[in-house]
Amino acid sequence: MARVRPPHPSCPPGTGVMGSEGCHLATRGGRRGVGVHGLHEPQWPQVQLARAQLPWARPPAHTLPMCPPRCRLDILLLHGQAFTSKTWEALGTLALLAEEGYRAVAIDLPGHGDSPPSKTVATEQGRVALLDHVLRGLAMRRPVLVSPSMSGRFAMPFLLARGSRLAGFVPIAPVGTRAYAARRYQQVQTPTLILYGDGDAGLGPQALQSLRHLPRHQEAVLRGAGHACYLDRPGDFHRALLGFLRKAGRAAATTAPRPARR
Repeated sequence: MARVRPPHPSCPPGTGVMGSEGCHLATRGGRRGVGVHGLHEPQWPQVQLARAQLPWARPPAHTLPMCPPRCRLDILLLHGQAFTSKTWEALGTLALLAEEGYRAVAIDLPGHGDSPPSKTVATEQGRVALLDHVLRGLAMRRPVLVSPSMSGRFAMPFLLARGSRLAGFVPIAPVGTRAYAARRYQQVQTPTLILYGDGDAGLGPQALQSLRHLPRHQEAVLRGAGHACYLDRPGDFHRALLGFLRKAGRAAATTAPRPARR
């Protein structure tokens, strides 16, 4: 994992640096990000973009098949009720995704971690608008959204309203799935990896029943894992996630518009 550097002189006051290139995300590929630690405008709650990681310059150490550079994706990771963005750092997920060449960012949702609570996200529309704001601020055009448990309050309405803005969706026993009719799910064409632990007797099977209506879904069951299956079986979780990202990346690359000839 890249070492966290002290705040760069150009960072705004109060900005914490969680990446490896000053206070901005990657400049590779001609894109420049926003301040890594904070994303804040007066009309929006402050959302901490903690633990952003950038692709390594060296090739990955493991021997899994590599996805060509053209199919690398942005990844936005949310978190469950009892967790924060730091969970993905402690688990090694951010470092692994960075090694694989993905631009991965984990955020603290309002009222969790370093993000203060906000009335703005009390409604479904407000939660969709917040994720819209985060994606625009991070210049993420078509990311893969990873959503465990409680974060389904944000991810599920976003998927159903803005599914075309996502290259992929990874729900991990999310809440809120029963709030929508089967026909709503059937209209979504976002590639989806449904992840759950076989020991989750609550939200896992409940969410699965609804998410199976998504026409482009696949399932991964983590054996011997509970509700937070990514914590119980991190190796199996990472393998399933990377396999899905490679497929989603190739699909996104084939459907991406080609640059106009001059």
